Amino acid sequence: MSDFVLLLAEKPQAALKIAQALAEGSIAKKSANNAYWFEFSRKGVKHICIPAAGHLFVLDTKEKKWSYPIFEMEWVPAYKRKEAAFSASYYKNLKMFETAKDIVICCDYDTEGEVIGYNILRFIFGKEDAKRMKFSTLTKQDLIEAYENMMNSIDFGQAKAGLTRHYLDFLWGINTTRALTLSMKNIRKGFSVVSTGRVQGPTLYLLAKREREIASFIPKPYWELELHVLAKEKEIVAFYEKGKIWIKEEAEKIFNDCRGKDALVVDVEEKKSRLLPPVPFDTTTLQTEAYRCFGFSPTQTLSIAESLYTAGYISYPRTSSQKLPEKIGYKNILNALKKIKIFEKDAEELLSKKILKPREGSKEDPAHPAIYPTSQTPQIEKLSQQEKKLYELIVRRFFAVFGEEALRKVMKIKMDVNSYNFIATGYKTMSLGWLKYYPFVEAKEVELPEVKKGDVLKQKKLLLLEKETKPPDRYTQASILKEMEKNNLGTKATRAQILQTLYDRGYITGKSIQVTSFGLAVIEALEKYCPEIIDVKLTAKFEDEMEQIREKKKDMNNVIEEAKHVLSKILKEFKENEENIGRFLAEKYSLMIKETNVVGKCPKCGNDLVIIRSKSSGKRFIGCSNYKNGCNFSSPLPQKGNIYLTDKKCKECGSPIIMIKYKGKKPFSSCVNINCKTRST
Repeated sequence: MSDFVLLLAEKPQAALKIAQALAEGSIAKKSANNAYWFEFSRKGVKHICIPAAGHLFVLDTKEKKWSYPIFEMEWVPAYKRKEAAFSASYYKNLKMFETAKDIVICCDYDTEGEVIGYNILRFIFGKEDAKRMKFSTLTKQDLIEAYENMMNSIDFGQAKAGLTRHYLDFLWGINTTRALTLSMKNIRKGFSVVSTGRVQGPTLYLLAKREREIASFIPKPYWELELHVLAKEKEIVAFYEKGKIWIKEEAEKIFNDCRGKDALVVDVEEKKSRLLPPVPFDTTTLQTEAYRCFGFSPTQTLSIAESLYTAGYISYPRTSSQKLPEKIGYKNILNALKKIKIFEKDAEELLSKKILKPREGSKEDPAHPAIYPTSQTPQIEKLSQQEKKLYELIVRRFFAVFGEEALRKVMKIKMDVNSYNFIATGYKTMSLGWLKYYPFVEAKEVELPEVKKGDVLKQKKLLLLEKETKPPDRYTQASILKEMEKNNLGTKATRAQILQTLYDRGYITGKSIQVTSFGLAVIEALEKYCPEIIDVKLTAKFEDEMEQIREKKKDMNNVIEEAKHVLSKILKEFKENEENIGRFLAEKYSLMIKETNVVGKCPKCGNDLVIIRSKSSGKRFIGCSNYKNGCNFSSPLPQKGNIYLTDKKCKECGSPIIMIKYKGKKPFSSCVNINCKTRST
């Protein structure tokens, strides 16, 4: 059976969209092996659109012994791994059509999509090339255009850049993780995997560096003077013009000299300030804005965006571009959005403009434009709450980039109080411009009463405020993504997952990111004995080289060999210090286990309550650390889910509160005391 065109999609939902767009007539949904594909006719030719399930092939070691260094690797079917066993269905279905002669790759047009398609092409169909559809949305119009203008070859620049990333990440990850793990295993009984990676290590280093800055920060006291005066019965708040005063005696002298004295207006300055519209969303700015507005984690944002993309409602969400080319059809999109009630007024207003020209940023992406809503609009009420929030954010950002500048009046009043100057600053929005389309930004409004030079204003009160300098802020999930981008660590598609891995490994915790004691220990050990593993510049160098491979300026094999050479040197250095690293990490790991196992104080005897796992049954429970001296307090725990400690106490009995989280479900809190009344409700 080879008289058909085989269209290879990346995922099932994309396969359905492609089939619906290209079919001339009915679509037949066929299934086998618990997976399905679509058959239809176009221009009298039979087409089969069949999905993969993301990566159907993954890298594995040829040598099965758990050691390092390992440099021999091979691609194997992903279903051989337990966590990807489901992909066997898709693999088997593709094998049914291995005789196909005319193949079109329809995976997402980026390095990962190219690798997915290229590997299936090589390892299932035995081919080195195929035709390629390139699209940025899953709308009918774009898919037909991509089909009619398909490329005669896959994008080998993208494919080789993607393959290089997989090779480097695999080599770095498996070797450095094995090195760290074996260093501990040789010292400490039990087996715990201690991971790091090519991007993971430098990212953790950046976070640890900030953690150290916070820990070593010594606050410095300073004083500020806050003046309250009355003008036409309205209060004006002004501050001493020099701001922070570092000497207490100086601050007290100014305070005593000015207290009770009226203020003379010596200058009134008014100027207009223009706020430019924002630029379109790229992946990082979408993630940071979704985090700021809704608290969505970067991985959560990408997951929701992927859902909106596969439904055809937004363009491809993994992009570095801040450009919106005219060919996407600004008016068509606005006319479509106008039909949604909550967007109707704003869309109509923008459509009334003589010229529709977006404000664009400087960043470009050769594969995709910036993220934008398509002319294929959803029924808002059918979206989940999270989808609705993210979709509205994307739509309103799209509106805002076409908006006018916002116009603001900034007013400064300079006052003399006994020869000391105080400044009051006011802000008033004169014209909302793009702000009316984008309610996610609130313009600060401080309206000052009208005064003129020479006015004398009565003092209401003068405050001497004692403050102290603060340490640098902790990174949030949004701000560390920006820092990773700034340092060229990872890609728009991988950064969120790298951050999630650091959480999963227990290296970091909290929304305001704190590096755990063991996360700091890993960095300290590597910094001392093997610093290149966490070298930000080295990682960025390879990122740059992979971009040059994509642009066909560098050879993939040369970059891989260079990476092997660097890694060999790193691992040799590690091996020489393996025992020292292992002893240091084992000690820190034991301390961490002890710290994280203590959930609070025993309600019976006051000693530490700890999480214990029974050697005989393997079940976990809470017990008193004083059990050897006769305290028999214990309390059962759920045997599944992650347990997190809190600093809260039960209002009923005063015992510690823990939080339990099952995968895919909301976390819930519980008192550790089994006899507490709250445990029975």
